[in-house]
Amino acid sequence: MAKTRSAYFCQSCGYESPKWLGKCPACQQWNTFVEEVLERGNTKVPTWRSETGSRILSKPSKVTDIESIEERRMPTSDAELDRVLGGGLVEGSMVLIGGEPGIGKSTLMLQIALNMRNRKVLYVSGEESEQQIKMRAERIRNQDGAECYILTETATQNIFKQLEALQPDVVVVDSIQTLHSAHIDSTPGSISQVRECTAELLRFAKETGVPVILIGHITKDGSIAGPKILEHMVDTVLQFEGDRHHVYRILRSIKNRFGATSELGIYEMQGNGLREISNPSEILLSQREEELSGIAIASTLEGARPMLIETQALVSVSAYGTPQRSATGFDTRRMNMLLAVLEKRCGFRLSIKDVFLNIAGGIKVEDPAIDLAVVVAAISSHEDIPVSGKNCFAAEVGLSGEIRAVSRIEQRIAEADKLGFERIFISRYNLKGIDTTRFRIRIEAIGKIEEAFTLLFG
Repeated sequence: MAKTRSAYFCQSCGYESPKWLGKCPACQQWNTFVEEVLERGNTKVPTWRSETGSRILSKPSKVTDIESIEERRMPTSDAELDRVLGGGLVEGSMVLIGGEPGIGKSTLMLQIALNMRNRKVLYVSGEESEQQIKMRAERIRNQDGAECYILTETATQNIFKQLEALQPDVVVVDSIQTLHSAHIDSTPGSISQVRECTAELLRFAKETGVPVILIGHITKDGSIAGPKILEHMVDTVLQFEGDRHHVYRILRSIKNRFGATSELGIYEMQGNGLREISNPSEILLSQREEELSGIAIASTLEGARPMLIETQALVSVSAYGTPQRSATGFDTRRMNMLLAVLEKRCGFRLSIKDVFLNIAGGIKVEDPAIDLAVVVAAISSHEDIPVSGKNCFAAEVGLSGEIRAVSRIEQRIAEADKLGFERIFISRYNLKGIDTTRFRIRIEAIGKIEEAFTLLFG
């Protein structure tokens, strides 16, 4: 019989050490090591594999001899989730979704489990009772739920017994931090327990072809709780973002082995569940009865989806010695760069002014194509001259004040044309190869910031 073995783990990054250390050599954090018992006296054999028989040994194969097979995907009846995943759940894949407490992770997963057609779904909950889940299911309308099974269990060996008996098509685990394995002595939620339970579920998914969706907690700095290796083990990592005081939620892909990581899903939290937002521009553009200064509309792309977003800027006289610079949803360093371009190339004295920038709708944008909208909104607020709500912008601004071309300009123009905008400002270098006659919107091709100011403000 093997001896009981213990080790020390960093609670911040999961670094393992045979002895206690004051400072973690991996993440450089102090006093984060805790002792955890790794093995009992019995042999450490994965629960799922011990119940399903011995493992089939694999053999090396030539790359040219391996047959190319397109992965089979399973639609989830949720268009936003399918878009973020790249077309649906891949058989045998493992998806990890994280988010702040109360943001709606459990509601989203239960809604998907109830709405999946002709699929047997097992929803494993270690945080809520059957009655609590039933109350939430009754609150979610338009659900079938005929093939959705609820299991309130935290022991992995019991979960695998029910999986073998039920043989579901999809498994949802809420949450991975509540599970515990009999082969590890440490408490549920510890680094070694999270790692071992995830490994057992991963073996189950790969050997049976059943996709597994894990709900994970996050730490106070926004990262998924547990060892960093947890994100490396799974196939897809999704982040469910949003402000609990607002109704809109964003599902963002951080890692995806079967699709792009630039896709975005948008939901609206309602009393009866989460509503899919098929047209994001409806929430990102505010309805105003009068024109206000400091507002410009930008045409951006998230993955393959074009969106029109509202850029808001406020430039005011600094009440203190040091001017303030604040940006919400936009990189503050890039905003400072654009303000420096305006001061150096265009002569606007913004170094003595407070500048605040906000991207409406609560989303974070990294697309450089909104540079021109940011610049126009800042000058509109500085001069207190409104910009017409029928104008939109899609161009990058360089350090010399030139207007640079951006990618997939035709999709941006088509989205603005569809939403009824009258003019779109783009770089003149984007005109090559574009048939402007098929758009009703007027296309203004410019090469310098000064040209945009002349056309807008005279």
